[in-house]
Amino acid sequence: MLLPGAVDLYVGNPDWRVFAMTSFIVAGLALALILATRGPAPRPSIRLAFLVVNILWVTLSFAGAMPLYFSSLPIDFVHALFESVSAVTTTGSTVITGLDELPPGLLLWRSLLQWIGGIGVIALGLFVLPYLRVGGFSYFRIESSDIEDRPFARFSTFSVALVTVYIGLTFLCAFFYLVGGMTFFDAVNHALTTLATGGFSTHDASFGYFQDPWLIWTCTVFMTLAGLPFTILAIVAFRRQTDAAHDPQIETYLAILVGLIALCSIWLILTEQYEPFDALTHSAFTFVSVVTTTGYATEDYGNWGPFALLLVFGAMWLGGCSGSTAGGIKTYRLIILWQSFVNNLKQLLFQRIVAPIRYGDRVVTSQMEKGVILFIASYVCIWLILSIALAATGLDILTSLTGALTAISNVGPGLGTLIGPSGNFHTLSDTSLSILIVGMILGRLEIATVLMLLMPLFWRR
Repeated sequence: MLLPGAVDLYVGNPDWRVFAMTSFIVAGLALALILATRGPAPRPSIRLAFLVVNILWVTLSFAGAMPLYFSSLPIDFVHALFESVSAVTTTGSTVITGLDELPPGLLLWRSLLQWIGGIGVIALGLFVLPYLRVGGFSYFRIESSDIEDRPFARFSTFSVALVTVYIGLTFLCAFFYLVGGMTFFDAVNHALTTLATGGFSTHDASFGYFQDPWLIWTCTVFMTLAGLPFTILAIVAFRRQTDAAHDPQIETYLAILVGLIALCSIWLILTEQYEPFDALTHSAFTFVSVVTTTGYATEDYGNWGPFALLLVFGAMWLGGCSGSTAGGIKTYRLIILWQSFVNNLKQLLFQRIVAPIRYGDRVVTSQMEKGVILFIASYVCIWLILSIALAATGLDILTSLTGALTAISNVGPGLGTLIGPSGNFHTLSDTSLSILIVGMILGRLEIATVLMLLMPLFWRR
């Protein structure tokens, strides 16, 4: 909070006092908790881990909302909390208009929240969610606890490598943005939100403010990198094991991107909406942004026609790789789901056949398979529940369906005139925004992490 406060103080914006005040409040509460919890630490357990993760994301969201609520912005607390949750969960939906005239401290605060949320997502996916057997680092070791299957022998070394890669790519992205002609402030903010696959911009026109192909392709490349497993990036960067890049989900993830970009480019060329290079540029940017759940936009793809819109709607479900900053269902789950579907068809034809599901050269356990299917079923059910709840607030069908999906997938913009790439969430009621807040938290914490707290069994000894 002191960083954006210092920026506002430098430019003479009075909001610096808000950042100073809220930073001292948060620091005071933290110090009080430190003093109150002195003594022996509680015994580590899976339940404690999930409880801490939920509390961390909720408290971070409330802390992030404080500077927004007390600032000069004309928003109520629900809108401030929505903006903060959208930032922390790296969703990218916004209720703030007039970004081009917004004080720099508030713009930097939104970007910092997304960047912090991005590294938090990586830690969550790699170190906490494997306990659920449905996500995270378990895709890499598939129930194995042998030291040879771990990317690094020491946890501390692994953590430092991940953070170094994350920070290094952020600096590299900012450098290329500067080379492309962005101002220093724009380059820093967009680098923070690009690597976090968050999508917050410093302009109302999102990334469409920058029409330079260099900047558009630079962003496309770094969004693609942010959708890759940071575990693999760390292994390649620090251990020089380039064969780790042959992970099945990376190959599938890139194949999906190429397929979607090719289909949309051909559609835009055949419908004579763009010249071939422009069609490829905007298609690549749009689908990388949607699949990685970044949420940037250079054009209003709502005007591209029904075929392109259906492709975008399908891409909202997918997500990047496990261990990345992206949201969505995640590529490795799609691989396991597809193999499970094919195996069940085989068993209908040949009832005695034994066809194990494989992730690369590893066999996926039945527990993992059931966990993936349960997750996807829960994903669809919660999407339907959120959609019905949004429709009950008076929103139209398209806004309700895509609003619920963009929340649970942490994509950012939805479809339609209200919340599409050229729209904004500020016109939604407090009730609708509250529903979307729940959806964003559920999606970011992979559903089961939150729902587990609602089970009476969780709280029993």
